[in-house]
Amino acid sequence: MHPRIIAPGRATTGCDRYNTRMETPAIAPDTAPTAATEPRAAGNGHGARQLTLVLGGARSGKSHYAEQLATDHATITGGPVTYIATARQDPEHTDEELAVRIALHRARRPADWHLVEEPVRLADALYAHARHDGCILVDCMTLWMNNLIFPDGRSYPEHGVITPPDAFTEEIESLLTALPTLPGHVILVSNEIGFGVVPMGAITRFYVDELGRLNQKLAAAADRVRLLVAGIPVAVKGADPAC
Repeated sequence: MHPRIIAPGRATTGCDRYNTRMETPAIAPDTAPTAATEPRAAGNGHGARQLTLVLGGARSGKSHYAEQLATDHATITGGPVTYIATARQDPEHTDEELAVRIALHRARRPADWHLVEEPVRLADALYAHARHDGCILVDCMTLWMNNLIFPDGRSYPEHGVITPPDAFTEEIESLLTALPTLPGHVILVSNEIGFGVVPMGAITRFYVDELGRLNQKLAAAADRVRLLVAGIPVAVKGADPAC
């Protein structure tokens, strides 16, 4: 079982489309922010180097929200937006459901956004396209994790210890190394899939566990983390920039 989750939404403009200025974060840290968790640059956040993680369940509105953040950034800075799509399309096996979801995403993206399709080598794509005045939106980490675990149709037993390919660890380490060095604004979209029951099957449990661990590492590196609940962004970490 390998989830393919892309949340559809409707593009709008302006920060007032979302109630992002929470009086009190829904998940407050136990201690005051340390140097490692404070934003990397001062100012209103739009022109500075920053990393935003957008989490949410299926159909929570996370992709829509992330797209709006990228639109706002481009409107204020005038810089380019690069959309990195991690969905892998198999030309030999048509997946009509995935094709429909991809089409929906394409239809609502602004025409001047640059599209990069990269299902595996995400760090390389980020290095290649990050720039000081730009914004990169990666949608999504969930599919990227799926691609790392299941390259070329790789299968796993339903019981026992799961051993992923070497590229699984290598690509994750490369990404975590790249993120603190990238200029501009990087927005990562990922699913929060650990709120339910423990899944049956070793490979499914491995997938849920590893995505949860990845999300923790991304959140630790991020300046801002937002959790989308029924279309409403909940502030988990970091303040919103002034619009």
